[in-house]
This record gives sequence, C-alpha cells and structure tokens, in this order.
Amino acid sequence: MPVNNMIADQADEMRQWRHFLHTHPELAFEEHQTADFIAGKLTEFGIEVHRGMAKTGVIGVIRGKSGGKSGGARTIGLRADMDALPIIEENNFAHKSESDGVMHACGHDGHTTMLLGAAKYLAENRHFDGDVVVIFQPAEENGGGGKVMCDEGLFDQFPIETIWGMHNWPGLDVGKAAIQHGASMAAADGFQITLTGRGGHAAMPHLTADPLYAAASLIQSLQSVISRHLDPLDQAVVSVTQCHGGFTHNVIPDDTFIEGTARYFNPAVGVMIKDRMAHITEQVASAHGCTARFEWIEGYPPTINDAAAADRAALAAADVLGAGSIDMDAPPSMGAEDFSYMLQKRPGAYIWLGAGHPGEGAMLHNAKFDFNDELLPLGASYWVSLVERELG
Repeated sequence: MPVNNMIADQADEMRQWRHFLHTHPELAFEEHQTADFIAGKLTEFGIEVHRGMAKTGVIGVIRGKSGGKSGGARTIGLRADMDALPIIEENNFAHKSESDGVMHACGHDGHTTMLLGAAKYLAENRHFDGDVVVIFQPAEENGGGGKVMCDEGLFDQFPIETIWGMHNWPGLDVGKAAIQHGASMAAADGFQITLTGRGGHAAMPHLTADPLYAAASLIQSLQSVISRHLDPLDQAVVSVTQCHGGFTHNVIPDDTFIEGTARYFNPAVGVMIKDRMAHITEQVASAHGCTARFEWIEGYPPTINDAAAADRAALAAADVLGAGSIDMDAPPSMGAEDFSYMLQKRPGAYIWLGAGHPGEGAMLHNAKFDFNDELLPLGASYWVSLVERELG
C-alpha cells in the first residue's frame, strides 16, 4: 500500500493527535476543546482558519499554486466529523476518555486526525491548483451539524464545487475501501405514536379500551408496510424501538407510547412509509376503541454519491490501496449520515475505509470501540491523492 512518504513520516504525530482527541471527547455542538485543538493545528500549519459556523465548526482554506481567488481556479471541500457519543467507555488503555459518559465510539477522532494530517501535507507542499476547503463539522451523531453548516452558508461563503467525505468501516479489511455509485447510506426518519384509550381495573378489561392491547396489535401491523406495501426491489426498514405504557400490575392505563425509526434510500419510499403508517395507526387504534396521535420526525436524508465522483474517488483510493482493493459493488448501509445534506448541495462521494475486524464485538457505537490507528496514514494519503487528482 503506497502511503505518501511524508505522511508516513508523521504517523506517530498523527497518533498523538488522535489519542488526545479520544481522551477529550465532546458531544454535539459542545466540541469547544476539539475546535480549539483543530484551529490551533491549522494555524500552526499556516492555513487560513474560519470558526463559528454551526457553533463549533472549524474551516480551513489551503491555497494552491493558483488559489481559488484567481479567475477560473477550482475549489473542493473535504469534510470530517468531530463529535462523540453519550456512551460510557469500557476500554482501559492510556488514552481512554476522561469525559464522564462521553466517548469517541464511532471514530470521529480518527476522521478529524486524518484530515488534519492531509491538511498539514497539503499546506507544506501545495502540489495543486485551486483551493482546498477542509471542513471539521460538529454534531454528526445528533443535531445535524451538516445541515446547520449548509443553512449557515457553507457553500455561499466558500465556492466549493465538489464535496467529499470518508468513514472508517469495521468489518471491512484494512487496506480495502468501498464506494457506491449511488446510495451509500439510508435516510433516518423517526416516528412517535400515542394511543389513548380508557383505563381501568385489570380484572375488568371489558370496561376499558386497552391501549396496551392496541399497541401490541399496531406494532405487528406496522411491519406490513414493508412486507406488503413496499416493492420487493426497493429496500427499507421500519423498527419499533420503544413501547411504554402502564405503571403497575393491576391497572390498565389510559395511554401507551410507541417510538421507532424508518430507513430507506428512495425519498418516494419514505413518503409511502409515512402515509401507510399513519393510516394503519388510525385504523388499528379505532378497531380497539382508542384514538391515536401519529407524528413523523424527518431526519437525515439518504446519502447519495454522484456516480462520476464515486469513480474518481475510487481512482484516488486505488493510488493508496491498489486497484484490486476497491469495492464498487458494496451494498449500502441502513445507517445514516448528515454528510447527505452536503451531497444535496454539491456533487461528491463518501467512501468507507476498511478498519479491520475488531474483537469483543467492538463495532461502531460500542463501548469498547477504538479507532484503528493503522488507518491514519492511509486516510490522510487518500485525501492528498484525491486533491492532487481533482486539482492537479
């Protein structure tokens, strides 16, 4: 794997950055120390720094041999997420989280470090024409920081023509990458349902309208949206993840609350799911003598790669990993990403960088997860290859 030699030489330094970030994780829109660290490094590298977008976002602009302010020069954007998760870490190594109940369980510490490593190299060498905008985005896990940056004028303030993202991917071998020509990750909408009946004595159910019984029927009925209303050639998931009702063993409650998520790739499928769920909820509630309040919570849209950009990303990844290491036929994930908002604004591609097969079930969002430091020079080299290909 031909990692850039200068980046290979800074691998130990990058590891130190990553361990510092892992030790000091911060939640969505609270990444103040993280932002200070990133801005400090960019300034040290001689990069123009902009702060304050989406509260804690940090943006660096690296001018090439003929900067983007020159007529006709191009500008591309590279994005890394930097927030952590509300998880109590169960690791015991020296760089374990020092923030109570917060940890980097998705590898955003590594994503930030890889982009910082690439930024350092690009600032020192500038073997490209145009501008590179390095975007350190807050609140990917919760809060839609990508949308906030778009709403606050990311693409108005910076003339970015294409946008690029990357995620470490446990379960895929180190030295491999996966890139989809279209859908990469799903939309992530939510729903909340409150069933209201008539409570009473558990020994006299005939005098009640039992919302728990209605909820049991509704949870099963909602699965018919996928099994009987979705084209089998499409893909979608409806999962009920919470059901709460009642407060003691001998009382049928007045209300029951249901919550869950819907995942899909085609926006038209999302509309169908919402409409069918609302209809089924109303009818099942009525059949049990209850009323229902159905709320659909719009979340991240699907992450859709531009096909031509995906091909170019594959070539850049192949420069580092080798042509036989790039999977262009990998199925998309039902996970979600707010990089999707940026891809709605500009063409680009999102790639998965293989992180290997961790032990103890330590996949993403697991309390024993730790980013694989072997990826740091690989990811940074990918960014450099991409920039030099796009702006060479």
